[in-house]
Formats: sequence, structure tokens, C-alpha cells
Amino acid sequence: MIYLKTDEEIELMRVANRLVGATLAEVAKHIAPGVTTLQLDKIADTFIHDHGAIPLFKGYNGFPNALCISVNEQVVHGIPGGYALKDGDIVSVDCGTKINGYCGDSAYTFEVGEVAPEVKKLLQTTKEALYEGISVAVEGKRIGDVSHAVQIYCENRGYSVVRELVGHGIGKVMHEDPEVPNYGKRGYGPLLKNGMCIAIEPMINLGTKNVKFDKKDGWTVRTADRKPSAHFEHTVAIRPGKADILSTFEMIDQVLQNK
Repeated sequence: MIYLKTDEEIELMRVANRLVGATLAEVAKHIAPGVTTLQLDKIADTFIHDHGAIPLFKGYNGFPNALCISVNEQVVHGIPGGYALKDGDIVSVDCGTKINGYCGDSAYTFEVGEVAPEVKKLLQTTKEALYEGISVAVEGKRIGDVSHAVQIYCENRGYSVVRELVGHGIGKVMHEDPEVPNYGKRGYGPLLKNGMCIAIEPMINLGTKNVKFDKKDGWTVRTADRKPSAHFEHTVAIRPGKADILSTFEMIDQVLQNK
């Protein structure tokens, strides 16, 4: 069942999503060689609670932390721990909040120190692909149009698209219908209607599209060839003519410009 949101509900979701953007920006201030992923998680957990919200991921199907932090070949769902970031790493930070009964969800992949040019280009392409998908996420299009836009943008540049993990609808709960794959055919899939809210999240690999699920922790997803993967995510509301991006990278960009 796909739930269409009222204008009032979308504004409540905007509050949750802007808090996610602020949380990611707070985390960005501390991303540096030597900092552990658990330290970053604690910063986010405190920040979210201090702003009257709860971390959406914590406790979700038993997930133990406020953030999913995935480094280098980890695609998504990395569990924060004792790993200390190193110069040249990339780190995907996925964050969700819930406030006033509504959810926010967004992700950003950060560079740690000096990153190799080919990895830097992967991040740039993945971020651009997110906005390519958003550009067609409008009333009257279909999910397949969004999926196709992301896929073609990345594959035409030599990157591969993860198949096993997808974006999703979002609202009062984190995962609603419909699923939003990052690959697909134009003109296929659920019709996009005014008031639909979806999280679009390209997960793009430098090497093979194939991934492996960690059997030990039950969460972490890695590329099968251990080459780097990038992940960017926005929550958007479907509108006529142009999607309304409810989450934001603006605060993150300000922090990165000042570092």
C-alpha cells in the first residue's frame, strides 16, 4: 500500500529530514584520520536526542546504533565500532530520525584526507546520479523512470549498480511501499503521484555490481571484489513538475567548505 501524504504531513517530514541533514553536518565536522566510526555514531546519537528526536535506525530489527557507517568496500549497513578512519578512506554515513511521528532518511559519502582520483570520481558520479533520479521523480512518471535515470548515468560512466538493495517509500515508518531500485526500465513500476514520499539512494560500485552480506554481524554489505562503493540518499516528495527535496546537503557542504 502506497500512502499519499498531505501538505501538513510533508512539512512534518521536512522537519525530520532537515534534522538528518544537520546531524550529518555535525558528523562531518569530526570526520578525520584517527577518529573511530563509533565516535561518530555517539556524536550523532547525542545530537539527535538533543534536538528532541530519536535515531530511526537504533533498534530497527536489532540494529545497535544510530548511524550506518560503511567504509571503502562496505556498501551499506556498516555497524559503527573501533575502526579508526585512515587517510584515503571513503565513509558512507546513513542517518535517520523520527520526530513528531514522522521519519527522515538521508546519506552522504565523505572523503577522509586525500582520496585517490578514481575514487573521488566515483563519489561525484554517484552524487550526480542521485540528482538525475530526482529530476524525473515527478507526478505522472513511474518508479522505473527514476531507476533508469540512475542506472544509465552510472553505467555510461563505467560504474556498476547494486541490485540487492533499493530505496523505499517513507513516512510514519522508515520503509514503506514502493521500493525504489537504482536500475530499471522507463515507463515501468508504480505511478508517481502528488504526495508520495520516497527515499532515492544510489549505491554505486567502482568494480563489480555483486555484493556479499556479512554472516558474522548480519548487517554489513560489501562489494564482492572489495573495490570501493559510494552511497548518497535524499528523501523527496513527489510534486507536479519538480520533486520537493525534503532532506538537505547544504549544511554538510558548508562544513566541508570550511574544513
